[in-house]
Amino acid sequence: MDEIGRRHRILILAICCTSLLIVSLDNTVLNVALPSLRDELGASVAGMQWTIDAYTLVLASLLMLAGSTADRIGRRRVFQAGLVLFTLGSLLCSLAPSLDLLVAFRMVQAVGGSMLNPVAMSIITNTFTDPRERARAIGLWGGVVGISMAAGPLVGGVLVDSVGWRSIFWVNLPVGLAALLLTWRYIPESRAPRPRRVDPVGQLLVIVLLGSLTYAIIETDPAFAVLSAAALAGLLLYEPRRRDPLIDLRFFRSTPFSGATVIAVCAFAALAGFLFVNTLYLQDVRGYSALHTGLYMLPMAGLTLVSAPLSGRLVGSRGTRLPLLIAGTTMAASGILFAAFEAETSQVLMFTGFVLFGLGFGMVNTPITDTAVAGMPRAQAGVAAAVASTSRQIGQTLGVAVIGAVLAAKVPATAPSEGFVAASRPAWWIIAGCGLCVLVVGALTSGRRAQESARRTARLLAPPTEEEAPAHR
Repeated sequence: MDEIGRRHRILILAICCTSLLIVSLDNTVLNVALPSLRDELGASVAGMQWTIDAYTLVLASLLMLAGSTADRIGRRRVFQAGLVLFTLGSLLCSLAPSLDLLVAFRMVQAVGGSMLNPVAMSIITNTFTDPRERARAIGLWGGVVGISMAAGPLVGGVLVDSVGWRSIFWVNLPVGLAALLLTWRYIPESRAPRPRRVDPVGQLLVIVLLGSLTYAIIETDPAFAVLSAAALAGLLLYEPRRRDPLIDLRFFRSTPFSGATVIAVCAFAALAGFLFVNTLYLQDVRGYSALHTGLYMLPMAGLTLVSAPLSGRLVGSRGTRLPLLIAGTTMAASGILFAAFEAETSQVLMFTGFVLFGLGFGMVNTPITDTAVAGMPRAQAGVAAAVASTSRQIGQTLGVAVIGAVLAAKVPATAPSEGFVAASRPAWWIIAGCGLCVLVVGALTSGRRAQESARRTARLLAPPTEEEAPAHR
């Protein structure tokens, strides 16, 4: 393509990455604000969990609906609506007078955010059609995810200590408005040639499944665990019967796609748990300020900044296997340092753990996204990207829910600093296990046989040709 076309594509990528930046940054930036928020609004451990999980839960529940809706009515239109809702939700969060209202406004934010990530990835996939060029674009996209996730504690620490916890939501306002104007001016409208129809029953089952599972873990309510299992059974029975299901279970016939889904859940559960435990430890046990806490996590952010673009290049030149093996090994090693060697008690070990985790997390994002969309027909890019994004959000939701539940059961509510290191051991073993899962699943689902599985699935999902269309109908 000519130079003007190339510049236009780069600008579209930048706009999409900006939207991803504010959506991803918003959750991790909140982690270091949790103690300040707890003191002002009187939040319990469960309250802090809901402040984070209300956002990720709504995102996970609506991402697939947003992706398929954008394929149907227009990607730019849905993307713009998402920017408006996310910016409005951020404004409301900054004004919230109570914890309950903050949680409600976080859900408004998440409704807007659900319209950004999968739609932006669909726009990128349809803009960068050359496989190698697309891999580089997705590498930059994955780098933004990693950077925003890892840099959140530092940005949050600066804002909380200098202005207050409400300021972390103010940052989204000018960025959201600027992205809205740029989208209107530069991103062309696009739709899928054969979009999926709305699946209200499937959407309801997804909301019940994720909501009841999260509630069961945080509030330790077995009745909601049973409800979650029933919703999962209903989803597995109902979706294959629909011509246009919300979740096309045929996607999971692709071994790499299924592997990427599992890896996304495990990697982002590890990240959410890592940030949750370290934030509470550094502020409640060591007594550091929010800014000091963010600075302590700077090695993690720095290694993510370095490894995320490197991961994109490795995926483009050598495939997904090597980045996934590096990611799983280093994330597991980081968790083991804290679980088995009490890395919190040694500055050298603690910073080593931060470096290893940042390296691994930076490596894992690009393989997830590239695998999710590379083997799928372009017409289904929105839905495929939405499944990958949903897996990330489910991972974050479960990570905070499970790790928070472990800490709530072990750490005294009246004196959170007492015995925190010993009480957090099970949490660190869970994080190490997530890293090991990334390693094993990555090794098993990134070989040549797995790639053939992806090609067979792509042929299965491809829309019918003009000759086949009458019979198909």
